[in-house]
Amino acid sequence: MNNTELKPACVFEQFAAINQIPRPSKREEKMIEFLKNFGESRGLETKVDETGNVLIKKPATPGYENRQTVILQSHMDMVCEKLVDIEFDFDNDPIQTYIDGEWLCAKGTTLGADDGIGCAIEMAILDSNDLKHGPIECVFTRDEETGLTGAEGMKGDFMTGDMLINLDSEDEGQIFVSCAGGRTTAAYLKYTREEAPAGYFFMKIALKGLVGGHSGDDINKKRANSIKILTRFIYKEMQKMPVRIAQFNAGKLHNAIPRDGIVTFAVPADMKETVRADWNVFAAEVKDEFHVTEKTMDFTMESADAVKVMNEDASNRLVRALQAIDNGVFAMCQDEDLAWLVETSSNIASVETLDECVKMVASQRSNVMSNLDNQANTIKALFELAGCEVEQGDGYPAWKMNPNSQLTKTVVESYKKLFGKDPKVLGIHAGLECGLFSERYPNLDMVSFGPTLRGVHSPDERLHIPTVQMVWDHLLDILDNIPAK
Repeated sequence: MNNTELKPACVFEQFAAINQIPRPSKREEKMIEFLKNFGESRGLETKVDETGNVLIKKPATPGYENRQTVILQSHMDMVCEKLVDIEFDFDNDPIQTYIDGEWLCAKGTTLGADDGIGCAIEMAILDSNDLKHGPIECVFTRDEETGLTGAEGMKGDFMTGDMLINLDSEDEGQIFVSCAGGRTTAAYLKYTREEAPAGYFFMKIALKGLVGGHSGDDINKKRANSIKILTRFIYKEMQKMPVRIAQFNAGKLHNAIPRDGIVTFAVPADMKETVRADWNVFAAEVKDEFHVTEKTMDFTMESADAVKVMNEDASNRLVRALQAIDNGVFAMCQDEDLAWLVETSSNIASVETLDECVKMVASQRSNVMSNLDNQANTIKALFELAGCEVEQGDGYPAWKMNPNSQLTKTVVESYKKLFGKDPKVLGIHAGLECGLFSERYPNLDMVSFGPTLRGVHSPDERLHIPTVQMVWDHLLDILDNIPAK
């Protein structure tokens, strides 16, 4: 497939333009200005709220003025992840894309299709003059990836539509009608620095090449977590000898399964060969354990320069906390029809050694808010037992399915008519902005769908090109068949 086969061309032209605009989460100012200029230059009513969300209105096609107003919504920010050996400045450099068969990929970075492709679809609709639709509000929210703060900051009178289609899902043919709520737990373990005991030898272990992925949607896929793997080894060695941690750094994003990490530590010099032998055995065992999901795990060990280490008590508490922390699926949904869906989970996402403390971040998710509260408290209690200072945000709510959704009926009927098969109507174990919209706009009828993405939140992110055309055709048919007010 070459560039001339990127269809629909109107969508991919907009996506190419978007990928020239830096848009890291919380630093979307250039994208906000780009969208504002886009709407105003086409004579469309455009507004930006106090939070930085952008809304562009498009009037109905003649004859469609009495249709219910549809909100098309996507988020403008992107996860900024890159390969460790790639030089890239997400605040200034454009995303470089290439085609690999039926997939659109990026060169060593995240692609930005989450959710740039949703933005591109909206912009293509705003830019078109030959479509049939009722009144449309195109909404572009900021900072979805690191806290949903755009949706959180939106006031109840910003959007005025009757129905909302969220374009931030990642499997074509799946229509999402509910999502998990989530909360982030940050823990700070204070320590003091001191010289390592006499006769200690410094070593550095590193792990890279993991698949990683979305900490909600991918949490049940038996993918390795670099923090948990590195901790497993250090904890095992602590059962044999005293170990002093100098640095522990792994993971970057609160909503991603960590793909790499480095630990620098010191052990008695007469035990260093034992540690090396243990590392080789451990690496082989872990590779075998994850032989299906992790094809490119890379374990390395090397000697390290002597530096000051954490005091003994802090070293021990850090490793024990990371060994004990609940990670992965906690519970599956109890409803028989949703037994395949993860209900509650937690992911230890990052460890960062700062000057006077180690910062650890974990994210909890659940489709049941009482169990989200329980899981968040479980993680909090573990960190408290380790002597950490713990901070938890309010999180974001789950989005409950509306069994009487008129929009869902329209979306499903349209899909069956176009493609001759039933779509899957599902819930998702990830946070969608629909959860927050459901609080501020309780009468808003909502669904979420989008083209197929893989490897999201990682440099392996890729977009299945043929599904963009399918989503485009589906969306246009839905807009043509939205019922009257």
